[in-house]
Amino acid sequence: MITSLDTNILLDILIPDENHFQKSKGLLDEYVQKGQLIICEIVYAELASQFLSEKELKDFLSDTGIRLVYSTVEALCISGERWKVYVKNKKRAFQCPQCGVSTSITCHKCHSPIIVRQHILSDFIIGAHAFHHAELLLSRDRGFYRTYFKDLKVV
Repeated sequence: MITSLDTNILLDILIPDENHFQKSKGLLDEYVQKGQLIICEIVYAELASQFLSEKELKDFLSDTGIRLVYSTVEALCISGERWKVYVKNKKRAFQCPQCGVSTSITCHKCHSPIIVRQHILSDFIIGAHAFHHAELLLSRDRGFYRTYFKDLKVV
């Protein structure tokens, strides 16, 4: 089995995040036993900010059995297609990354809707890479990925 990793799972372990460390570490330990763990270029770049050198990052990936797999043209095209759907359908609301429910927030002073672009193209590259190169994706942003990558198993 090939499992792709979202950055948040690895950052939970590296930083470590007291709310998510145990669950993320448990998932990583479970899925390394089931087969290969892979990341895309975006996750690699995001992880690089947590290390003092490229050697330290490479050592971490080697020690954890995580392999960098470069995106194919097909995966990049899928990310662009899903991004287009997101931009077209984007509501002026916040979306819960856990369950996908949308909610609106208004300014307490003028009552105008407060909006934020929650997802950027890199999120879509991570999802499309996982869809094209792996059997599932480990991520805490399950609501987002289940909305835009319905054909991807997300744990």
